[in-house]
Amino acid sequence: MPKLELVELSKNFGNIQALKDVSLQVDDKEYVCILGPSGCGKSTLIRCVAGIEQPSSGEILIDGRSVEKTLIEDRQIGYVFQDIALFPHLTVQDNLAYGLTVRRTPSDQMRTVTNEMLDLINMRDRSKSYPKELSGGAQQKVAVGRAIATGAHLFLLDEPLGALDAIVRAELRYELRKLASDLGLTVIHVTHDQEEALSIADRIVIMKNGRIVEVGKPSEIYHYPRTLFTANFVGEANLLEGKIVRVDGERCTVDIAGHEFSASIVGKKVGRRAIVFVRPEFVHLTTPTEYGWKGKVKQVTFLGSLNRYVVETDDGIDIIVEVSTAEYSTGFGVDESVSLSLDDANMMTYDYPEEGVEKAISLE
Repeated sequence: MPKLELVELSKNFGNIQALKDVSLQVDDKEYVCILGPSGCGKSTLIRCVAGIEQPSSGEILIDGRSVEKTLIEDRQIGYVFQDIALFPHLTVQDNLAYGLTVRRTPSDQMRTVTNEMLDLINMRDRSKSYPKELSGGAQQKVAVGRAIATGAHLFLLDEPLGALDAIVRAELRYELRKLASDLGLTVIHVTHDQEEALSIADRIVIMKNGRIVEVGKPSEIYHYPRTLFTANFVGEANLLEGKIVRVDGERCTVDIAGHEFSASIVGKKVGRRAIVFVRPEFVHLTTPTEYGWKGKVKQVTFLGSLNRYVVETDDGIDIIVEVSTAEYSTGFGVDESVSLSLDDANMMTYDYPEEGVEKAISLE
């Protein structure tokens, strides 16, 4: 079964460096999502792995064997594109069989495998249909089945759900994940959809400007990001400027506009500026209290299961708060006075970046 290793992989397009010394290991049967802003090198990375692009330097190893000189068709890799690349003049069954036909697979074996694929993607009743007669989700299932039919165990998915509507996308991503688990596939899934990556990945790779920023489990990436860029890029975040006044092991006391909070610590520069990170769901909103951080509701957005508030504190700091609509029957209105409290257990501090916050969290 395939294990993939990238060693200091770089790719240049003229003066543009799309990949910069990327090193990554993907284990057998692991489902890895690559997440990052547009133009960060996600698709270029997997196109190099597939052999569609040749890296400028570095090495690609599959099962410990360099594939630098291996032809695309000999790499035993399944590739699924965002654009649903089915042959419009072939039926579902014939599209599924296409890779096997190219490889001159015996007809009996091809028929067996194709029928297995029809059952696997639950489309036996549509075997004689043409792509134009299928929904977008059904077409992409056929594209996935065609890739699996080739017998590959390493799969590269390049934003395979990006062209689908939200409901179909949500359903199909779980079907993809289940297929990968049931068949023991190793998958690298490129996506711009954060919810998609968080919900199905074993690990998430965060990229920016052709480099890997950090790698971690979805819960680690969301709750305990190691970099300020990840903290801001994945999900919604409050980044508040403060000053570390005390450090005690892995915790610190940080002053934000005269209010002291306890937080876990990434930086340890006492007396220096710091950035405090807290997710909107870990900021609590109440009617005004004597000890709370006072402010006024500036904006309210109804999001179905959540109310999203922007609260301007008396210190002039905007803080985003997300509150379940089940908690309050009416919620708070614009210009209403409130008190804020921050959940110490879910706060982190970072040393103030030398290049400035805007540069540290920028997408370019």
